[in-house]
Amino acid sequence: MKPRHETEVKLRVESPRRLGRKLSELGLAPVSARHFERNILFDFKGSPLRKAGSLIRLRFEGSRGLVTFKGASRRSSRYKVRPEIEITIEDCGALRAIFERLGLRETFRYEKYRTGFAPRRGSRRAGSPLLVFDETPIGDFIELEGPAAWINRVARALGYGRRDYITGSYAALYLAWRRKRRGQPRNMVFRKS
Repeated sequence: MKPRHETEVKLRVESPRRLGRKLSELGLAPVSARHFERNILFDFKGSPLRKAGSLIRLRFEGSRGLVTFKGASRRSSRYKVRPEIEITIEDCGALRAIFERLGLRETFRYEKYRTGFAPRRGSRRAGSPLLVFDETPIGDFIELEGPAAWINRVARALGYGRRDYITGSYAALYLAWRRKRRGQPRNMVFRKS
C-alpha cells in the first residue's frame, strides 16, 4: 500500500466563539461531532522512530480505534507534509498488547476534544480538505489539512497569515509549553476534577 501524503498546519485559536461564526460564513459544516480523543505514541527502546521523524500512534475515539503511521516530514517552510497510513481497528487494547510484545513502548500521551468541519459540497472523503477544532490542555487550535492553496485561502479568511502557521506536533508544542512551566505532567492530559 502506498501511503498518502497529508499537508497540514495548526493555528492557535484565541476566540472559539468568533471562529464558529467564521466557519459557517466560509461554507464549512460539521462532519464529526465534538468528541474526546486519547492518543498514545509508541516507539522502540532508543527512540529510532522519533529520531527518523516518524511515529506510530494509537488513537481512542469512544468505541473506535485508529492506528496511524506517519513518516518523516518533507522539507517545507510553511506546511507539515508527511506520508501517512491509517487503519480503523475494533480493539485498541489488544493492539496495544501486540505493540508491547513487539517491543514498542508508550512514549507520550495526549488528550483533546475534537470537532471536524469540511466544505459543504459532498461528504468527507479521504484526502478531501478538513478543518478540525481541537480543545487541548494547552489551549485551542485548528488544524487545516488539504491542498496548500485551500489551507492558505481558509487561513487568510479566518484572519491568519503564514507567520501564524504551526508545523510542530502536539508533542513538540507540549514540550515547549512544559519547559516554561515547572511541575507540569509528563503527558498532555486534562487534569481530573
